[in-house]
Amino acid sequence: MRLVIRLFFRLLRRLLMPFMLIYAALSKPKPITRDEKAQSQVDQDCRSLTLYQFATCPFCIKVRKEIHRLALPIGMANVQRDAEARQALEQGGGRVKVPCLKIEHDDGRTEWVYESSDINNYLRQRFAP
Repeated sequence: MRLVIRLFFRLLRRLLMPFMLIYAALSKPKPITRDEKAQSQVDQDCRSLTLYQFATCPFCIKVRKEIHRLALPIGMANVQRDAEARQALEQGGGRVKVPCLKIEHDDGRTEWVYESSDINNYLRQRFAP
């Protein structure tokens, strides 16, 4: 029974994938603009951030839209296609769940934020003008 349920949801994801990708592309918000110095600082700060995600996950799309709106150059790791990224997420964060934002702090500490709303709140608090 478990296999049937898993196959059903896998098939459903495959059928909805093109629509999710089109929705993600068409619903991108307009990015904010910053002066050159401020954007340079944001670019520097974003080097310590990595978003672990799936391309068609609706919660990942929600986070990527916020990243686009805030004009953040955050590194992306697709754990569905990249086995090394998947392993890093499981070892570092403790579980394979997306979206997950990896934050490397200046003191060497690494923080893993899992919920899309929590990730968006963190990004707004840190980078919104």
